[in-house]
Amino acid sequence: MCLIAFAWQIHPRWRLLLAGNRDEFHARPSAPLSHWDDLPILAGRDLEAGGTWLGVSGTGRCCVVTNVRDPRDPQHGVSRGLLATDYLKGPDDATAHAAKLLGAAADYRPFNLLTFDATHGFYIGNRPQPRAQPIEPGVHGLSNADFNTPWPKTRAWMTRLQAWMDAGHEDDFSPLFRGLADEHQAPDETLPDTGVGLERERWLSSAFIRGERYGTRASTIVAIDYHGKGRVLERRFGPEGRFEGESELTIHTV
Repeated sequence: MCLIAFAWQIHPRWRLLLAGNRDEFHARPSAPLSHWDDLPILAGRDLEAGGTWLGVSGTGRCCVVTNVRDPRDPQHGVSRGLLATDYLKGPDDATAHAAKLLGAAADYRPFNLLTFDATHGFYIGNRPQPRAQPIEPGVHGLSNADFNTPWPKTRAWMTRLQAWMDAGHEDDFSPLFRGLADEHQAPDETLPDTGVGLERERWLSSAFIRGERYGTRASTIVAIDYHGKGRVLERRFGPEGRFEGESELTIHTV
């Protein structure tokens, strides 16, 4: 998942309204959004490492993980996807989980992690050093840099999410999916320099990334109300942005 915007505790209906794109190599095997047979989790699944990039638990908790874009930083350590799975299946709430994870965060590959429970949300990252911070009510964004880093695609996506809320939407998520499909690239003068070169920075600056080997694999929307119930919607894509299907699951708290 490489682009996320979310509204936390400010929408009149949804405690958490999150929308994001997962960008990944198309050759990496993945299972679509589903109820997992072995764990009380609603998520897609990375079939290579066994974890997930975004998921919801049967208690209405949510977790999202991204990598950190820095080609100079070696990708050593435990798989990031297990961070999401461990939180969703674990007994700790977001506050206790964040405190514990700080002690082990350096053991994982470079990551950004968002965790939410019924009352609290946290951002946890391990670059340049492990840290955790509570998430305040509001609209926030995350890509492959630090929390709320104002990359053009992140700023633009936060603005579109705010516009969706200002329009009074509750159940019509089609404008959000249209935004996630946006292939507009940012002007060169606004692009970050993350060490991948200008041409690649341009390509990666759009919300939806179209490519033969790498690109947007899934667009996902999570809507959880103040009682812990809600919906998860996913649209999936293959090489060159080919549409490969969609799923919708209902969140029932247990």
